This record gives sequence, structure tokens and C-alpha cells, in this order.
Amino acid sequence: MPRDPLIGLVGKPSSGKSTMLNSLTDASSKVGKYAGFTTIDPQRAIGYLQVDCACIRFGKSDQCKPNYGSCNNGKRSVPIELLDVAGLVPGAHEGKGLGNKFLDDLRHADALVHVVDVSGTTDAEGKNTRGYDPSQDIVWLRGEIVQWIQGNLMEKWGSIKRRHVALKASPVDTLQGQFSGYGSNQAMVARTLDKLQLKTPLESWDQGTIEKVVNAFTDEKFPTVCALNKIDHPDADKNIAKIAKQQDPNAIVLTSAISEVFLRKLAKQGYAKYVEGSDFVDTREDLIADGDPDGGGLKELDDKLKERVENLKDMVLYRFGSTGVVQVLSRAAQLLGLVPVFPVRNVNTFSSGANSTGVFRDCVLINRNSTVRDVARKVMGDVTIAYIEGVGGTRVAETDIVEVGKNDILTFKVGKA
Repeated sequence: MPRDPLIGLVGKPSSGKSTMLNSLTDASSKVGKYAGFTTIDPQRAIGYLQVDCACIRFGKSDQCKPNYGSCNNGKRSVPIELLDVAGLVPGAHEGKGLGNKFLDDLRHADALVHVVDVSGTTDAEGKNTRGYDPSQDIVWLRGEIVQWIQGNLMEKWGSIKRRHVALKASPVDTLQGQFSGYGSNQAMVARTLDKLQLKTPLESWDQGTIEKVVNAFTDEKFPTVCALNKIDHPDADKNIAKIAKQQDPNAIVLTSAISEVFLRKLAKQGYAKYVEGSDFVDTREDLIADGDPDGGGLKELDDKLKERVENLKDMVLYRFGSTGVVQVLSRAAQLLGLVPVFPVRNVNTFSSGANSTGVFRDCVLINRNSTVRDVARKVMGDVTIAYIEGVGGTRVAETDIVEVGKNDILTFKVGKA
């Protein structure tokens, strides 16, 4: 049965990883009951991924009532599982620091969010300093993963080659036998080898070829978003500029996790009006200036908080467009190609049953290129499905691919066809 996607948060000590985790999980969109809700166990948590809800397509946003998460004018917060990977330092693959735990936890993740202290005020081990080059963190962290996988492979390469030849196996089968412990599958290994277009037989690979294979597999197995954190620090600009030249811009998000935590706290305490991921925040004074004599019913800020809010607006919201925190999970979902699917009971009214109030109560996340059959197994388990319908009662083939806006609203009829 397809499992839910899992996003791993990684980073050195003092990078802001814990604050990032808090900002991703402590959302006002927590409504209803969800598998233990925020904390599942000490390493796992529930965050909220913003997606475009199907309700907006049909003009039913005022009727949308999710069972889990929330929906605000067609922007839906869908629960997604996060993995808080133990902090790491250079040498993790050799067991330095909490390296062994970090790498053992890492194998369960489908994508990574690497929280980078872009201020340059902490060194590679998270100790206070000034003028450190954070681009090095991106290089050595990925290097630790590659060395971990390659080290495990090279330890038994001789026996792997002999078995490969004796069984007359394909390179995909042989490598899947070695990479399965990292959560790979046949298709993932096949994509890795297709990208490299290797002509040399596996039994003749040298160390350089093996290193290329491991690097390509790492890219395939652990697509990574670099969350450049602490963007409001004076030294951040030059470091951001350097990293932007070295990394894929689609894999970079500028963030200020501490600002997001602060804004959400103000909103919960009634001092501000703020929606997660927004580019603005309103205080009582702002709303009064906009013509609301009651100031939205908000409490008045003292001078110290007023100054902090104004600085945050100037240094983060106005300058960068948001704190970037919500965008981190959205970017990870894009790298994974996650598709939101809306199971309903009635494909005409989009309700969950005859006595159900509200529409599009449920939403599940499916990997790219998944079929309708994959969705059925994830939603219904192993029960026998008679047939499947899409919008308007149109029958849908189990082999059809699910995409945004296509085969993403489904109902499943149980029983024999």
C-alpha cells in the first residue's frame, strides 16, 4: 500500500532547525483530530503543506470543511509528516557527533529540507563565530550522505560483483538489492542509471564510476530544498548571493523561521492579524488607519513590540515577500511531484455522505505519475473496488494517471463489478 510522503529536516546544531520545525508544525490550521496531531514520536511531527484546493474550481470555497487542516479561500493546509533528523557535524558518516543516528533516521525520508544558517555566525559544528561561509555546509552535508552510501557499497563490492555475474542479473536488480535499505525501489534505481547512460558492465566499474552512480542515486533518493535561514541578519545578503550562484535556484528558499514563530504567537495572543506564509501582518493601529475604528478587536502593542513588528515588516516581509516558511514545504512537494487528490462519496455534490456537511472533507497526497489504482489502494486499502468515478459520475479507468485537475476528484464503489 502506498505510504504517506515523509520530509526530513536536517542541519547542523544552531542552524535554526528546531525553530523551523516549530514554525512548520505550530500552525493555526490545526483543526480536528489527526493521528496524534503535532507530535507522533520524538523524531516525527505533522506539518502543513499549502495546496490549491479543488473547492475553488467549483465555486464552493465557502462550503469547504476539511476533516484535517484547513482551507482559506481555496488555499488548503494539508497535514504532511515531517522527520526531525538528529543534528549533524562533519564526519557524521564516521560516527562523529550524532552521525550514526542522523544517517539511520535519514533513510526513511523521501525529500530533505536542509536548514542553513545563512548569517555565517555559526561554524560547521554550530559554534558561535563570525564570517563563516555557509555555502560549505551545503557541500559537506551532501558529502556525508554520499560517503555514507558509498562506504557501505564499497565494503562488499567484491562479493556484489561476483553475485551479479553468477546470477547474470541486470544492474538495476543488483543495485536495488544494495539500495533498498535506503528506501529505494526499482524505478528509482532505473532512473538513476538512465541519467548516467553507462556503457561499462557493472562488474567492470571502477571507483570513479561507482562514485558517479552513488551521487546520481543520492540526487534521486533525497531531493533537497536548501532553506537559507536567518535572512534578516546583516551578513546574510552576501552569503545568499554566493549560494545562489552555486545551487539550483529552484532548490533554494529564503527563510526567517524565528520571524514566523513570532508572528504566529502574536496572532494567537490577539495582538495581530496574520495568515501563515502571508506577505503582510496587521496590527490594531494598521486596521484603525484602514478605517476600522475597533482595530479588528486586536489588543494594543507596547512600544517594544511595535518596534519589533515594524523592523520585521521592513527586514523580512516587505523585502522578501514572506518569512519563507510555508514556501519550504511547497518547494519540497514540488521536487517530489506530490499531487493532492480529493476522495468524495458524491462526485456531483462533492460531499462525504448523505448526512455530511461541507464539501471536499478529505485530501490525500499522491506521488507524481500515480494511477487511479494507486489512489484507491491508499484510500481504501485492499478492499475490492467495483468501479471508480470522477467528476459528474464519469467512469475512470484504474490505469489512468492522476494529475492536478485531472482524475484528482474520485469516488470508489466497493464490491464486485
